[in-house]
Amino acid sequence: MGRIGSSKHMKRFLAVWPVPKKIAKWTVKPMAGPHPAHRCLPLAIVLRDILKYADNAREVKTILNEGKVKVDGKIRRDYKFPVGLMDVVEIIPTNEKYRVILNAKGEIMLNKIEDKADFKLCRIENKTTLKNGNIQLNLHDGKNILIKVKDPKARMEDVYNTGDVLKISLPQQQILSHLKFENGSLALIIDGVRAGKFGEIQDTIIKRGPYPTVVSIKDSAGSVFQTIKDYVFVIGKEEPTISLPEVV
Repeated sequence: MGRIGSSKHMKRFLAVWPVPKKIAKWTVKPMAGPHPAHRCLPLAIVLRDILKYADNAREVKTILNEGKVKVDGKIRRDYKFPVGLMDVVEIIPTNEKYRVILNAKGEIMLNKIEDKADFKLCRIENKTTLKNGNIQLNLHDGKNILIKVKDPKARMEDVYNTGDVLKISLPQQQILSHLKFENGSLALIIDGVRAGKFGEIQDTIIKRGPYPTVVSIKDSAGSVFQTIKDYVFVIGKEEPTISLPEVV
């Protein structure tokens, strides 16, 4: 894909993507969105370099303009549209569905979904109490979900905490279940030197001041390592809610 301009393209070696790094110096840059650049892929890369449905940008644009690709249940037509962590990509003509996840090397990958693909996991990044007492949950993929409460003074209705994960339906975005950030929960590490690792939350150490919360994780081999809470994405309790790559 030729270089159109630095505002539309980025150096390939700066992108932690599962694509060859020596083919060309430049690659397409994802449009601005809720996912950080190192944790998302533009649809052009997905269709051309990963799934091999197209050989060039023109073919990618044709596929998208014909409405053959959905992300989280919605048709997307922009070749720069960013797909990021936990997004569900559907190729309509072949009925193939993939979930964006990290492999054991911490690289973004598309994991083929063999069972149900009508939901996704979203981490609660923060929440806001509105004037009427209702609660707005702000999720990692830019979505917002409104939780209506009967009594604004009854805080017991507020059961959602930052770091918890919601299983939501696609494309309706209704809450199906609530995965709490707590000891015993299963989690995927999504950033830092441990990115791509998977294990069970053992302990959480809250530090005063500007220091981040530290989380201890035990992997399948029984080894315990530490990371920060911002890098921990809960994906289940006794079993993972989503399928993981075999190498994780």
